[in-house]
Amino acid sequence: MTGNAAPPAVPFDPLAILATLFRCRVRFVVIGGFAAQVQGSPSLTADLDVCPAWDRVNLRALAHALDEMGARRRGPGPDLPAPLDAGALAAGDRFTLGTRFGNLDLLGRPTADTNFETLERTADRFDLDGLPVLVASVDDLIRLKRAAGRPKDLIEVEVLGALRDELDRRGPTGR
Repeated sequence: MTGNAAPPAVPFDPLAILATLFRCRVRFVVIGGFAAQVQGSPSLTADLDVCPAWDRVNLRALAHALDEMGARRRGPGPDLPAPLDAGALAAGDRFTLGTRFGNLDLLGRPTADTNFETLERTADRFDLDGLPVLVASVDDLIRLKRAAGRPKDLIEVEVLGALRDELDRRGPTGR
């Protein structure tokens, strides 16, 4: 690789990211496009968004998981080496990262009034490759996508709204 060429793309493997987070005992709720897919949206995504608990013990576990995944900060320009220890994580609440399993975004506060605790209360539990994963509820995903306000998020609000209607028609057993 020479000059400013981008590093080769890493295949997106969300299950490997989730397995690493579980192995390191990180508490989190999956949000974003992958959560929408798990809930039933046909939309595609190329990264995993999670809202981790932002307490000292969990941030240490998260830092350990990030180290295992070879996480680096993503952004304009080359990926940055990142001291991603618990102290560095505590200093912010949004991190866009590349890992050896693909892109991972950490959002401690996806909106001003949303964090791990608020999402955990209404999250749905899914078995993903043997892992009991907490996934943001369809209603929370709609709220988060609406708050993000980007055109792609507003389109997903419509898709998730249709999904919500379908789940309501199916009743409590819904899935």
